Amino acid sequence: MSATPERVDTIRGDAGSTELAAAPARPKRHPLAVPVTGIFILLLIQALFFAAEFLIPVTSAVLGYFILNAPRRGLGRIGVPAPVAAALFTVTIGLALVFGGMMAADPIQNFVTDIPNLLSQVMGQLTGPGGPFEAFTVAADATGEVLAEAGAERPMQVEVVSDSGLASTVFAIAPALLSQVVFAMCLLFFLTASGDLFIQKAVQVVDRFEDKRTTVQTIRTIEARLGNYLGAITLINIGLGVVIGAAMWWWDLPSPWLIGLMATVLNFIPFVGAVIGAGIAGIIAFVSFSDPWAGLGVFATYYALTSIEGQFVTPALIGTRLRLNVTMVFLSVAFFAWTWSVMGMVVAVPMLIVVKVICDAIPKFRKVGLFLGDAEGFVPSEKRA
Repeated sequence: MSATPERVDTIRGDAGSTELAAAPARPKRHPLAVPVTGIFILLLIQALFFAAEFLIPVTSAVLGYFILNAPRRGLGRIGVPAPVAAALFTVTIGLALVFGGMMAADPIQNFVTDIPNLLSQVMGQLTGPGGPFEAFTVAADATGEVLAEAGAERPMQVEVVSDSGLASTVFAIAPALLSQVVFAMCLLFFLTASGDLFIQKAVQVVDRFEDKRTTVQTIRTIEARLGNYLGAITLINIGLGVVIGAAMWWWDLPSPWLIGLMATVLNFIPFVGAVIGAGIAGIIAFVSFSDPWAGLGVFATYYALTSIEGQFVTPALIGTRLRLNVTMVFLSVAFFAWTWSVMGMVVAVPMLIVVKVICDAIPKFRKVGLFLGDAEGFVPSEKRA
């Protein structure tokens, strides 16, 4: 006979009785947990806004460090010290940025300067004689004449002349952007030159051996996922830029190589980049040919090529390596565009990859990691039995 009988709860029904062991009581949540969490999230969002000029280059450098770790270790196996590898990486990236900037500086400057003229030409052709919106212009002029005949005072047209146009705004932010790029490159050099010191410190702050092993595995997974994503997406975007440049050459647009370069850069921005690029190409075609159908055809060609890339090429090459919830990707891009503007849209997907890997490694947040992924790995409960 046992000393202390186990406490059971008896549930009686029509089919008899069923004995269930009493479940242990769940720990009660602190009443301030939800408000404190909400305040923390609000403060975090405010910090992202307030420290954007500092956090953007730091985030870019840390992501670059994770991406360059594997190549740095590969060079280390053949005897190349970490500082030398870091210098090689940063100099290569810097030269690529400088060379690309020099090649595209004049066309970009001319395009940015001509944007107001392009827009005025587009509006003139749309609302002018023979344009699709000519009827609205005629109706507006007729309304003005009727009001004038009735004795009503016509509104005075005021033209605001401002020295700070779009071009001056772009050129005004160039020094700040250059300083952020230089800061990110310097931080990337120091992180890469430190070798595995960053990883060693992350392991040292963890107490248990299992947690140390999980930390190393998580960092290795982040490196592999980011490397696979960036390498594959860079090759895909370069190929897309070549194809779009050839298509624009077929349409006989001016500077088709510049449109192909624009497509390569903009395609790093999910969802939004394709629409912006197609819109710019369509406007250029509309102004060049004075034909709305030509502009629509160029827009459709550009967007169709990016859609083929997004729906077939990218899933075929990186779909098995990177499984993310498309809705969460869209929300991530929108959120970081809201907080960090264009650069936020570029780093949104890599940061989402890092967050998912970390959530998958921590048991407490694995449900969050499951939510950030797609539905490929989900098994309904009736199939588990």
